[in-house]
Amino acid sequence: MSMLTDDSAVMTKARELCAAIAEDARFQELQKSVETFLDDDSARLMYQGVHERGSELHQKQGAGVELGESEIKEFEAARDTLMQNEVARSFMDAQGELETLQQTIGKYVGMTLELGRVPTADDIAQANGGGCCGGGGCGC
Repeated sequence: MSMLTDDSAVMTKARELCAAIAEDARFQELQKSVETFLDDDSARLMYQGVHERGSELHQKQGAGVELGESEIKEFEAARDTLMQNEVARSFMDAQGELETLQQTIGKYVGMTLELGRVPTADDIAQANGGGCCGGGGCGC
């Protein structure tokens, strides 16, 4: 039997994990922040403008173009205004937390596939650079 069939133990547990995430109170708060942001045209446009301008400046720097002081100040002012917008700030915080959740779960699953067992806290610490030779502290 394939692990990917609907009635396999793996897919059953995957659905249980998804249900646990969807039912979690913190996850629901994060989703609400995202939905509130998506419903707020002003916050979305402000965020989009800052994001696009930041990308433009990053591309210029990557191409070796020196950024002018005025364009840096304009970007910083727009970013500061964006960060003062509660809806946008909550969205960015939620987005970061959701990305971290996704990465962490992905890391656990990936390490399980690599190791052939459930990773231990030490396995995770080493993968994060916190192991003996990855994070120092043991004389390596």
